[in-house]
Amino acid sequence: MKIFLLGKNGQVGWELQRALAPLGEVIALDRFGENGLTGDLADLDGLRRTVRELKPQVIVNAAAYTAVDRAEEEHDLATLINAEAPRLLAEEAKALGALLVHYSTDYVFDGSGDAPWQETDTPGPVNHYGASKLAGERRIQASGCRHLIFRTSWVYAARGSNFLATMARLMRERDALQVIDDQVGAPTGAELIADVTAHAIAQALRDATSEGLYHLAPAGETSWHGFATFIAEWLLGQGLAIQATPERIASIATSEWPTPAQRPLNSRLDTTRLERAFDLTLPPWRQAVARALQERYEKP
Repeated sequence: MKIFLLGKNGQVGWELQRALAPLGEVIALDRFGENGLTGDLADLDGLRRTVRELKPQVIVNAAAYTAVDRAEEEHDLATLINAEAPRLLAEEAKALGALLVHYSTDYVFDGSGDAPWQETDTPGPVNHYGASKLAGERRIQASGCRHLIFRTSWVYAARGSNFLATMARLMRERDALQVIDDQVGAPTGAELIADVTAHAIAQALRDATSEGLYHLAPAGETSWHGFATFIAEWLLGQGLAIQATPERIASIATSEWPTPAQRPLNSRLDTTRLERAFDLTLPPWRQAVARALQERYEKP
């Protein structure tokens, strides 16, 4: 089986190269491409040409426009990458009879209330990034192609630039921090996303009734402040020196940290449908964060 993976050097894409390898031949590209092929979602002609040349049985799109604040100004580019490119991939997957795997976000919801969002809840993005990701979902669904769409939240990894890495660095550099405490969700590790993806692909290829839209996040919930505090506690527990210890991490409201793009306050995702469809038990978020920190700081 041939698998075409886009976004190979991103947080999720990096882990997918490992997780997908047992399923078949993985052809992984980033936006720079190689050998005349491209994984650049902004190059629709090149993308179409690449899919038609590869003729994969599975397409996994781990690439996206993720600059939430910049998307408020770069509407066209965010829409091109997050909506139009997935539409093209869906059309090509449909023509090939291939399975398309795509990732979306909790930002498709307006963040109201405090109940975990279900797949059947009505979306209502509060920023253009969320709107562009929702448009991508809908274009894939409208195409009629075989697909798996996973909405995730607060993605991080042991490698790369993300909240976990930024907080760990700032805790060493600064003696105090302020972190938002009224946005609630679940930090989702790229490793978990990749492993669930591989498991779901294998099942969906055997049973088409498994295809569709799913929420993917670990068990439990926290705020960004809770996430940061856990990181600080873990670092101290490992004997690593930091200045911004847990008691020096102040909690603030979203309104005290204005950004160009509005953020949803409630990013909780109900994963019941995913767990039932694929017979999964999703681990607690703290367990996965600790593992990522261990990997990041393990001594050679």
